[in-house]
Parts: sequence; structure tokens; C-alpha cells
Amino acid sequence: MLKSAYHLARPAARTTSVVFASPHSGRDYPGSFLRRTVLDAYAVRSSEDAYVDLLFETVPEHGAPFLMACAPRAYLDLNRGADELDSALIEGVRRSAHNPRIASGLGVIPRVVANGRQIYRGKLSLVEAHHRIANYWRPYHDQLQTLLDESNNAFGEAILIDCHSMPHEALESVGPPGTARPDIVLGDRFGAAAGCGIMEHVEAAFSSAGLRVARNMPFAGAFITQHYGRPSRGQHAIQVEIDRALYMDERSLEPHAGFEDFKALLNGVIAELVEIGREADQRVAAE
Repeated sequence: MLKSAYHLARPAARTTSVVFASPHSGRDYPGSFLRRTVLDAYAVRSSEDAYVDLLFETVPEHGAPFLMACAPRAYLDLNRGADELDSALIEGVRRSAHNPRIASGLGVIPRVVANGRQIYRGKLSLVEAHHRIANYWRPYHDQLQTLLDESNNAFGEAILIDCHSMPHEALESVGPPGTARPDIVLGDRFGAAAGCGIMEHVEAAFSSAGLRVARNMPFAGAFITQHYGRPSRGQHAIQVEIDRALYMDERSLEPHAGFEDFKALLNGVIAELVEIGREADQRVAAE
């Protein structure tokens, strides 16, 4: 059993409509899971957004809440719908209409980690899948929606910054050959999940820190951005993907010598992002 589904760090006083969350940095691996996987301790961590929770840990100091998953992504993917069950992994699940995430082994209970490496030998029971969803998926998402509701009630809007990291190699195909790769990829489902003005402010916060920013390519956002992004209702969601090479050694899965400097840089970005949520009254009045 995991110790808990999530950790919530609240500010002393909520001063912004912005909510930060990290659904993929969990590293509380249950012993029962580690005994069942065919992967070694290194390979099983390859899907983690390692240390994203530490990069953003100063969020509450700026007046915003920060929700962090405890469940590892290889155990349960919180950026998938609860119904994205993989019939190739889970007994008793009917094969449904084609879903590219499930087909590639990346459903709510993943079948593979990075580079398509199988997690298990054999299948899991439907009971086990429902247990993970009931005990870890639903509590996390219930708490996330509660935080967004609190923002809407207090400020008239809610802005979710969904914090992730991406393998450096994922950026190889971004942009024409010979051009600099982005450091940050922002995803808003091509404008469907966040207001244009908010997306522009978020991009400016990263760009002003000297970081190269791209939008929606190669990551436009998955379940969380799609589900929570409701700009017509004053609820905006933007996925932030950070190049892991900026702060960690991807081979050893350890922070590298530049970790603290990058964290300090990101702290300045966080300060800019929470300011967007302090302008909520002006935006709501204008609408």
C-alpha cells in the first residue's frame, strides 16, 4: 500500500487563482508492485517526472497551493481517464474503440514504461485495477477539483498549471533541423483548454526567464488538460513540460550540478505565474 494518494502543500494565505499540480513525480513504489514488475529499480522509474515536485516546492511561499501525487506513474497514470483500461493488461476488460494511448500501453494502469518496456509478466485482475483507481486516482482528482472550485469561489476563475518534465530526446523532431530546441513546451489543447490571454502570460513568464518556449508540439496536453480546461466557465488548464536535461542526468536519474540554479530560475517564473492569478478580478470584470 502507498502511504497516501497525494501530498497537498497549502500557502499560509491563498492570494491567487492559480493552482499548481504534479501528477507524475510520485515515487512511493509499493513493495507488492516492485515484487511483481519484471523491470529493475532503474527502468521502472524511467516514466517518472523525476524531481518536478522539488522544482516547484516553493509554490506555497507565493500564495498558491501545490498538489503532488504520491503514486508513481508506472503504477497509476493520473493523466489518463479512469475508464482508459487496457484489455491487453487487465483481465475482464473488453476491447473498446481505438484509443492510441491505450493501444501503446499507456492507459490509466500502464502496461509499459519509457521506450515501450513491459512492466509486468502476465495480466492484472480487474479488482486490482479498480483498487488503484478508487484509492489513488479518485482522491487525487477529487482534491484537484476542490482546489479549482476554491479558486473559482474566491477569485471568479481558476488557472491550473499542470507540471511535467519530458525526456530530452522527445524534442529531437521539434522545429526545423539546426534550430534550437525548446526548453519548455506549453500545452493547452491548441487553445481549447485555456484563454488566449492567459496562455500568452504563461508563455511570457517562461520566456522572460530566458527559456525557449514552444506551444502544443510535441505535447498538447492529455486527460488533465482536456478534462479541467473549461475557459468558457473561467477554468483554465495549461500543461508545462520541462526538458529534463535542464536539471537532471537522465542516465543516472539524479539531479545534476545545475539543479539548484535551475530551481532558482524557476522560482522567479513561479512568482510571475501566480501574478497572473492576482489579475483575476480585472479579467472577470472585463468579461
